Amino acid sequence: MRKISSYIKIHIGLIVVALGFHVFMVPSKLAAGGVSGLALVIHSVFPVINVGLFMLAMNMILFVLGFLIIGKEFGSLTVYCSLFLSGAIALLSKFFPLTQPIVDDLLLNLVMGTLIQGIGMALVFYEDASTGGTDVVAKIINKFFGLPIGKGLLLVDSLVCLMAMKVFGLQIGLYAFLGVMMAGFLIDKVIAGFDERIQVMILSPKDYLIRDFILQELGRGSTYLEARGAYSMESREMLSAVISKREYLRLIRFIKETDPRAFVTVGFVHEVYGEGFSFEKK
Repeated sequence: MRKISSYIKIHIGLIVVALGFHVFMVPSKLAAGGVSGLALVIHSVFPVINVGLFMLAMNMILFVLGFLIIGKEFGSLTVYCSLFLSGAIALLSKFFPLTQPIVDDLLLNLVMGTLIQGIGMALVFYEDASTGGTDVVAKIINKFFGLPIGKGLLLVDSLVCLMAMKVFGLQIGLYAFLGVMMAGFLIDKVIAGFDERIQVMILSPKDYLIRDFILQELGRGSTYLEARGAYSMESREMLSAVISKREYLRLIRFIKETDPRAFVTVGFVHEVYGEGFSFEKK
């Protein structure tokens, strides 16, 4: 059963994507791939066509293909996300139209639009949903040709960028392609940041107090590792634990109060599987 917090995060992500697209991409005619980029190209050729409504129509066609080719259970939440995003963009275009970019710098508009949209999309993807569009095409390509979905998305979005070059010129088309590349890396980085956990390695004569704090106050397990000093050749026990960023702040504060001379090393891990962690990837 999906939690209410998951739906809240999805809606926040969708609103962020809509704002980034409407404020920075549409006025600058930056067709950075996807159905949204195709909508910008079509809107430029036929101004009477509303960007949001065109996205809605294209997504409906793609979803019908997806249900027929991939399966009925495919993308029920993705359908909703796509409809919500298209509707949000259509409403923004109607009530808050922007005919000129808010800043007169194409690169800055590209970076800001990609950054804002990438964060919003990462939030949606992290909750096992998507914004639809070319995701469906990439899944169909993956089913019939075995091409990884990421590469399929890049292939489809690159074709949209080529169309943008034809309609908007080489410079804007290249900017759009840069945006496609940036978005791919940014989304992966943001999602990895959501999953990131901290591993601490602690050497302290008061390790038993720190161990009890980790177990009783943080509700986490820990492990003792055998360690030997390279200079003294003395054997010691090193305490190891994997915790969240919030728990790390509490732990480091406790260590400073308990044993200010403790030796602590900190590392970041992007995925954790096992007791206390449920990062199953679909």
